Amino acid sequence: MVIDLRSDTLTKPTPGMLDAMMSAEVGDDMFGEDPSVTALEKRAADMFGMEAALYCASGTMTNQIGIRLHTTLQDEVICHKYSHIYLYESGGLMSNSGVSVRLLEGERGLIKAEDVKAAIQPDDIHAPVSRVVSLENTMNKGGGSCYDFDEITAIREICDTNGLALHLDGARLFNALIATGQDPKAYGEVFDTISICLSKGLGAPVGSILLGNHDDIKRSKRIRKVMGGAWRQAGYIAAAANYALDYQVDRLVEDHDRAKAIATVLGDLAYVEEVYPCETNILIFKLSDKYTNDAFLKKLADKNIHAFGFGPQLIRFVTHHDFTDDHMTELIAVLKTL
Repeated sequence: MVIDLRSDTLTKPTPGMLDAMMSAEVGDDMFGEDPSVTALEKRAADMFGMEAALYCASGTMTNQIGIRLHTTLQDEVICHKYSHIYLYESGGLMSNSGVSVRLLEGERGLIKAEDVKAAIQPDDIHAPVSRVVSLENTMNKGGGSCYDFDEITAIREICDTNGLALHLDGARLFNALIATGQDPKAYGEVFDTISICLSKGLGAPVGSILLGNHDDIKRSKRIRKVMGGAWRQAGYIAAAANYALDYQVDRLVEDHDRAKAIATVLGDLAYVEEVYPCETNILIFKLSDKYTNDAFLKKLADKNIHAFGFGPQLIRFVTHHDFTDDHMTELIAVLKTL
């Protein structure tokens, strides 16, 4: 038995999803003629009460397009210092948009309206122009932490007052919605653009959606083109994404419950110094001096368990639909023996 908790990007299509892919109606999406892609884009936009959507290859692409929409050269993006758009997108903010970043602190990767307000640059020729705030929900480096919607609303008010756009890296937004019970249409009301991955917990093999107004999505198609992201018969994978929206959203609670159960076990183990609060499907814990990251990961690998080092003494587990109850039973048994 191999247990892989490195990421929920490891999910593979279910039998039902494969059937949907093989029976998809397709066309050339560059000509706007792929009905499965068009249906997915309309469905996602309607779900969040937004005007339009664009299907892209990855969450990095939808984030990078979103930032480029809202900025010009020498502008600045305000985000948390652990944001995916800053840490894990290969310097794309600089290379794709030519912008600076203002990095904020914040517990568990979440920023507050008061800190956003304080970070906005004055109108000074020596400083870049603050142009967009980017939030991440759930927050990967924060252990799958979720924003309180009142805080998002407060940040929106700061943006409105100061003429800033608000972008959401919602790679795992459906996890946040399931965990909090928040309304997707409320998100559509406060964000200018939203990026959502379909290839993580939802289990589709490829793809992310960018949501926005009609004008922004029209511009996004041009930006996607220059990034090499134009599709042809993308309906085969769009069909997988549509299937995921039908059948894989509500089941995310299973992933959350398994992660929380593992967190409870870890909290009682002598070699674990701290377990981050676990809200969704990402679990981060800190090792005591008994193990280095590499030593602990090797111990797991020797038992056919794969995880991810997430910083000094930090380990990340991510649960997903290919991590079953049998896997969890075996994992817990191994953790108790280390």
